[in-house]
Amino acid sequence: MVKRGSSIGFFGMFGRSQDLRRLDAALREAGLHPVQVSEGAKLAAIGLMASGRAADPPATAYPPVGALMAYCALGEEAFARENGGERLSETRGRLEAALEAGEGLDAEIVLLMLHANLVHPELVERYDIRAEEG
Repeated sequence: MVKRGSSIGFFGMFGRSQDLRRLDAALREAGLHPVQVSEGAKLAAIGLMASGRAADPPATAYPPVGALMAYCALGEEAFARENGGERLSETRGRLEAALEAGEGLDAEIVLLMLHANLVHPELVERYDIRAEEG
């Protein structure tokens, strides 16, 4: 599910859409270079953020999503180096709450990262993260 109007550009002739630029900036801010996340995963994340909304997600919605995606991809140690202990604790708590609840935006982002094969093996093992069939 891709949000209408999202664009990765076309042969360098058209620029990336604002939502993709915002997510790229949020990933960078959290210590993960955006090229490490496929365009498809980023478009899907934006689609999840926009799901059920009449308007585009506000600019403030991107940093928390970028942080969770970065935490999933980098693992705890690298994320802590890039973001510090306070942000690590906050983001770890969001991951744990998402896994406990099994629903909501954070849970959907974690599932997206799992299906994109972007969850750090340390986190997969520690939290026994897996997608259940059905």
